[in-house]
Amino acid sequence: MPGPKLSLVLIAPLVASCWGSTRPPPPVTQNRTLSPFAAAAAYPNAEPALAIIAAQEYVAAHRVEDGYGYFQRLAREQPGRPILVSLEGMLQVRMAGGVALLKRVGWVEEAIGKLDRGAQADPGAGRLIRGLVFAELPARFGKATQAVEDLDAALQARGSFPLELDRAILRALALAHRTLGDQRLSAEMLRRSGLDSLEPAAVAGNASVGPDEGFRFTNPQLVREAEGVYRAEGFDFATISFLVDDEGVIAIDAGTTRESAGAAMKALREVTRAPVRYVILTHSHWDHVGGLDAVREPGTVVVARANFAQELSRMRSSQNMFSWFFGSRPVGLEVPAARLVDREEVLRLGKLELRILPVSGGETNDALFVHLPRERLLFVGDAFMPYVGPPFLAEGSPEGYLEALSKVRELAPRKLIQGHPPLTALFNVDAVPGLLAALGDLHQRYLPHVRKGRPLAEVLHDDYLPESLRQTPKAVVPYLVVRDHFLERLHRQNAGYWQSDGEGIESFTRAEWAALLDGFGDGSDGPFIRVADDLLQRGDAPLALRVAELGLLRHANSGRLQDARKRALSMCIERYSLVDPFRFIVHSQWAGTPLRPVAPLE
Repeated sequence: MPGPKLSLVLIAPLVASCWGSTRPPPPVTQNRTLSPFAAAAAYPNAEPALAIIAAQEYVAAHRVEDGYGYFQRLAREQPGRPILVSLEGMLQVRMAGGVALLKRVGWVEEAIGKLDRGAQADPGAGRLIRGLVFAELPARFGKATQAVEDLDAALQARGSFPLELDRAILRALALAHRTLGDQRLSAEMLRRSGLDSLEPAAVAGNASVGPDEGFRFTNPQLVREAEGVYRAEGFDFATISFLVDDEGVIAIDAGTTRESAGAAMKALREVTRAPVRYVILTHSHWDHVGGLDAVREPGTVVVARANFAQELSRMRSSQNMFSWFFGSRPVGLEVPAARLVDREEVLRLGKLELRILPVSGGETNDALFVHLPRERLLFVGDAFMPYVGPPFLAEGSPEGYLEALSKVRELAPRKLIQGHPPLTALFNVDAVPGLLAALGDLHQRYLPHVRKGRPLAEVLHDDYLPESLRQTPKAVVPYLVVRDHFLERLHRQNAGYWQSDGEGIESFTRAEWAALLDGFGDGSDGPFIRVADDLLQRGDAPLALRVAELGLLRHANSGRLQDARKRALSMCIERYSLVDPFRFIVHSQWAGTPLRPVAPLE
């Protein structure tokens, strides 16, 4: 399959509900989960991920007709990129509901031809997209058998994908088997998908979220990275790595809770019974230290940065504002660090030899890199977390982010192992040079703006794409994922609380804003409902959510405003599921809509 196979994640929402598409009025707000991905998808050397994300965001924003026209033009201009014609065909099917009835079948047949051409030119991405679309088609088109063949082939190739597609594929198989009349197999595929119904699903990957278990990027799995090197992923929010030697085990990080880290240890014990000699903590955040009691054994030495205790105290004093990140089980924050590191050290255990490197990171000031020179692996924790420190804490450093990228270039590993599975896939060694150049450009360009008090909203609204990204396709998706958060942190740390447009000179509560807006209406919930509904039709889900919630402050019993809020949250979940898992978690919690894990494939 050409291009990074990461590009094949989370695309089922693109093909769902394909029989009801009309062009809405233009949006009121800028959609920065759409516009930069669409712009970058036009680069002739762009990764397939860009095009797929852009197509998804057109759908999530209710701009299907605009997306169809965009990909139709790109496919004609760049015939050597088959992903474009596949996405054109997919969006064309999505538009069928807006086509005159007598022309509708011909319209869909034309789209089927495009999907067939895309699948023939790219048997990986193109065939998967065709399978997902064909599974949605009514029986009269006779494509359900081909959909099953395409989707079964995708399942056979799932090990080559850096992120799982199981939920999307299983849901589509459930649809196709229903069309073929096999209700038993359809029900089994749906059960395994983790979904409650065959209705369109906003999330197609294996991520799960809920009040008890918290958020998981993937299914639990112990991944063999190299001889004696393993990654425990999906047991909780973060990754635990294990370096295994006959003399003992070195663990890198400790997960979030005793229960989740204990499950990772149980998986490790299927590989080795060697004792855990060391636990190296890459930094002191909840999800990297909370399960230490399950990882540490008698005699285990805990290794951390010399300033670890100060950062840990911040974690203890902070509140868990959004409980669906980590779930309901206690997170352990009592960490006895017996070996503190303030300069580079070498640690040896049996045949293992590794370097422990204090670094400036993007997330915390107590970061450690762990370098295995022989295997050319570098464990970087959360130094490149896209949020540049948790959005709800006063920490993180854009400058530290850039310094950490520079350190990676200096060390030149063959692979980066990050603190979370998607980062390992996306923020990889190939992306580092281009990401460093693009973020360096961003920092240099906007720091003077921030220091002069230019409002944050205006800075973000520039939607800046450095020209260097055209030459570094591997860096484009990481840059777009981190860009706004990088600027938000830069602004927080360098601007005053009064800005040049007057923002901040006076502060008003949400209740006061609600009262003001109520004054523009007639004192009923009607104006709030009308505006929220209009915004939802335009695809302005975040603004519609704000209007609905302000309206509910004045009209708490309004069922129509509660419904508008629910629809806005659903649209936000779809909008951010590809590009911003933190927003996805928060909106899922606000909506009270958990998502079950995908059943492990047999």
